[in-house]
Amino acid sequence: MPLKPVKKTLMPQEPALARSHTFGEVNTGYTEVRAQFEAGRCLQCQEAACEAGCPVRVPIKAFLYHVSNGDFQEAFDLVAQAHPLPAICGRVCPQESQCEKLCHMAARFEPVGVGHLERFVADWARTHRQCRVDGAAAKPTGPRVAIVGSGPSGLTAAGKLARLGYRITIFEALHEPGGVLRYGIPEFRLPKKILDDEIEQLKVLGVEIVCNVVVGKTIRLKDLKDEMGFQAVFIGTGAGLPRFLGIPGENLNGVYSANEFLTRINLMKAYQFPTSHTPLKVGSRVAVVGAGNTAMDAARSALRMGAQEVNVVYRRSEHEMTAREEEYHHAQEEGIVFQWLTNPIRVVGNADGWVTGLECQRMKLGPPDESGRASPIPTDELPFTIPMDVVVVAIGTRPNRLLTKGGELATTSWGGLVVEETSGETSEPGIYAGGDAVTGAATVILAAGAGLRAAAAIHQKLSNA
Repeated sequence: MPLKPVKKTLMPQEPALARSHTFGEVNTGYTEVRAQFEAGRCLQCQEAACEAGCPVRVPIKAFLYHVSNGDFQEAFDLVAQAHPLPAICGRVCPQESQCEKLCHMAARFEPVGVGHLERFVADWARTHRQCRVDGAAAKPTGPRVAIVGSGPSGLTAAGKLARLGYRITIFEALHEPGGVLRYGIPEFRLPKKILDDEIEQLKVLGVEIVCNVVVGKTIRLKDLKDEMGFQAVFIGTGAGLPRFLGIPGENLNGVYSANEFLTRINLMKAYQFPTSHTPLKVGSRVAVVGAGNTAMDAARSALRMGAQEVNVVYRRSEHEMTAREEEYHHAQEEGIVFQWLTNPIRVVGNADGWVTGLECQRMKLGPPDESGRASPIPTDELPFTIPMDVVVVAIGTRPNRLLTKGGELATTSWGGLVVEETSGETSEPGIYAGGDAVTGAATVILAAGAGLRAAAAIHQKLSNA
């Protein structure tokens, strides 16, 4: 076997200075030649360890083989059979900690760019589509299944069940479908035209989407089965309730949760104000507290909204952050300032009630805590204040209890739905759940995997009924 190139084929991207002032997509995608070259790096191992790292079990070995041979449609068909959101997962899935981490090339060199190639085949298929979606010819006639929430777990479950012939209705609380894919992930990482296209393909399969319906308020959860005739329900409502720091000054004007900050920009299109009707105060100096993917999204969005300086403030070090490596590097390239080992202890404001600064304490690292990461411990240094106009809190989210406040479904102490591990069935027979509503804030691909497992369980139960 000839020697394979040791380095991953670089993903073309827009220059940092230019892209930091626009919401256009940062990564521009592989060409056909680059894709074939990168897929050709795959060793075609007898045992494809990479596939075990994929939550939706994409047949990675076979799809890479087809890409390397230029059989792009065949490659796409394999990925699309595994899950219905390849263009999305190819852009936002943390492949480096899943499939690519297990790639045998990674043992000595750089792993094959599985994520970049999944994005490539999805984009190729979209531009070469001939008005064809597998399974779209026959209108679904099977049992009716309700999906609550149109985020990644809900869309994935809907796609799987629709292809099996079920009549699917998705109920979405917001005025546009997509859940966190729409309100949480910025345009420069996931263009909304990509999300819209993936959703449109589900509609072609017969999936009905009803927006502006808050299950738990507009209609009761039990009514979906008792009065509306759905034979099964899948809950994919995500974790949209933000966590805050619990420090003085957090109620000052100019303090946002990352959820509100990103929703105003992504869903409400604040970056188009006054053409859109949603304003967003950013000011000159912004602090984003946290160091996960949401923090990177908020920090990079703030820069694009006109902030002159954006600081990411994190109580641990760079080695403990949870953001994807690619997003971190993109943020660095764009000029985001990182304040490591820095813990906010007070938001400072003026007499008018607006933020003027963030008071912080320097930290050092101690023994691992319950998360497995080094615990932050205050140093003896005196607190200091960083001048700020806006503070964005991005330290995680938890499920909203609106859906479960009636006590019909068993929940954890922090509000997550309790489900049977393999099927996703809740404490109420016939009602299933998956994604962040069960696990708390996690990744798109893990939510998609939960949607697939629940869809398989629903199919098994209803087909044997």
